[in-house]
Amino acid sequence: MDSVIFHIDVNSAFLSWTAIRLLAEGSSVDIRTIPAAIGGDISKRRGVILAKSIPAKAFRVTTGEPITDALKKCPNLHIVQPDHGYYQKCSEEMLSLLNEYSPDIHPYSIDECFMTYVPFPGDGGTPVSAANYIRQHIQNALGFTVNIGISTNKLLAKMASDFTKPNRVHTLFPEEIPQKMWPLPVRDLFMVGRSSAHTLELLGIKTIGDLAHTDPAILTSHLKSHGQTIWEYANGLERTPIDTKRHIAKGIGNSTTLASDITESSAARKVLLSLSESVSRRLRSSGQCAGMVSVEIKYNDFRTASHQMQILTPSQNTDIIYKHACQLFDELWEGTPIRLLGIRTSKLTDQSNLQMNLFDTIENKKLQNLDKALDAIRSKYGRDAVVRGSFLKSKEDTPK
Repeated sequence: MDSVIFHIDVNSAFLSWTAIRLLAEGSSVDIRTIPAAIGGDISKRRGVILAKSIPAKAFRVTTGEPITDALKKCPNLHIVQPDHGYYQKCSEEMLSLLNEYSPDIHPYSIDECFMTYVPFPGDGGTPVSAANYIRQHIQNALGFTVNIGISTNKLLAKMASDFTKPNRVHTLFPEEIPQKMWPLPVRDLFMVGRSSAHTLELLGIKTIGDLAHTDPAILTSHLKSHGQTIWEYANGLERTPIDTKRHIAKGIGNSTTLASDITESSAARKVLLSLSESVSRRLRSSGQCAGMVSVEIKYNDFRTASHQMQILTPSQNTDIIYKHACQLFDELWEGTPIRLLGIRTSKLTDQSNLQMNLFDTIENKKLQNLDKALDAIRSKYGRDAVVRGSFLKSKEDTPK
């Protein structure tokens, strides 16, 4: 019997997750119910719509368009800046919940994953009833909705999850392809981008069904090997098995585009400290220690520079990551105004296999205990429950 695969996709992930955070912080308005969008502040440089609510969609606000264009369509559009650290936490919470139902989870992006269906008590005896049970559990426990697509391969499961939204379960088994997938516009097929769709439409190929019945030789003559691939996809052929191995990251990092150019070393160090906290927290969450740290700088003239250095004893401690990041920054920075800063760690080692040398043991143990205590407090009371003194505004920083 073929395996049954679920594709779980969070509905308007960034907007949904932001709505949950705002409600938890006391907001009286659920931004999912009003014309709202997630994107950079109009006064800042990331002025692009990253996600929008269903009411905003009614005004033809689209993902990826400049905020200024969206506001012309919808002058009352409520815009909230993204919080990628919080989004990562929401993603991890969903994956943790899904692990209750299957050992075979394959994250595909921050807001979607594949999962092999394994029968469980109370699942109703069918994949559809099981998917609805999981969908409802996610909504009740985490506060956001998902679409779940069901099929025998990843391609068809992903196509199914893109059917009617939000908060739905859809199937797309091979026998359902002619009815459910072939009538769709060819641009709706996975891996058919704007350029490919334009080429296909010039060839008279308007629907996925048209593509499925086209001679592959015609497609490869115009689109090379990509033509063969999308012909197979149009016919529901995708043989890549779901990866049942837990994915261990080769590197963990974070970067931020700054609201305004940084010209002072002290300001850059505050950003590096915030990034170090984020990266080290993710290292601890994944049970990894970093043996290499790198720092990236993008200047306001869009030139980039990066440098890396090895850590004598692999670590997941904020202060150690930060110390190395500052050293790299001092070696790199040439004084030009900075637009973006980033930290990345690599050469990861499982913390259970870490061998510390005699001189590092006592100091590292103290730092580990401190980090664990801070993680526990923030996990229980929120990430702002404990704030470093350097992040607090001084009297001089406070507007009069």
